[in-house]
Amino acid sequence: MGGFFGAVCREDAISDVFFGTDYHSHLGTHRGGMCVLSDKGFQRTIHNIQNSPFRSKFEHDVTRLSGHIGLGVISDTDPQPLVMRCVHGQFAIVTVGLITNIEELMKEMFEKNHLQLQYSTTSGMVGPTEVVSAILASAPTLEEGVKLVQQKIQGSCSFMLITETGRFFAVRDRYGRTPIILGRREGAMIALQESCALANLGYEYV
Repeated sequence: MGGFFGAVCREDAISDVFFGTDYHSHLGTHRGGMCVLSDKGFQRTIHNIQNSPFRSKFEHDVTRLSGHIGLGVISDTDPQPLVMRCVHGQFAIVTVGLITNIEELMKEMFEKNHLQLQYSTTSGMVGPTEVVSAILASAPTLEEGVKLVQQKIQGSCSFMLITETGRFFAVRDRYGRTPIILGRREGAMIALQESCALANLGYEYV
């Protein structure tokens, strides 16, 4: 399993990202991560949460991270968020879900594009976030890449990404098995997996 949270705020988003991700920490026990975009570019932190809760591992990172757009994730598959660079520029990405045809997708990439994919020694696999990123990068635009991911993936995989120019994508899997909920308050919007965080952070359901 896993859970994710994304925020776009007029003010600094890191507090919402921290607490919003923490509200999803019951969905996984492997890795936690946060990434924010500021005028200095992407700032990212990832920790092992197998022996300590998310909040205690990340509370010290909140003071050194800042940005108006951010992502957080609880992952049982691979260390994330990933920060990738391709023909579309840099982007930070998180995924949640299960790709049942991941081996077939990797085989297709190797045969057609001669790509290399990073093998995670912690999870013992090529992570789904790596595969989704490679599919996105293979399309002419990110928008077309989003459609291509939804066409090619079997199973369920929702994802969020932030581009280096500050664009935010929240992409639910095409069948809605892995939900994304939107919330709004004055000067900010969030996308998240579980609605319990909405009221706790002062957001209204959209």
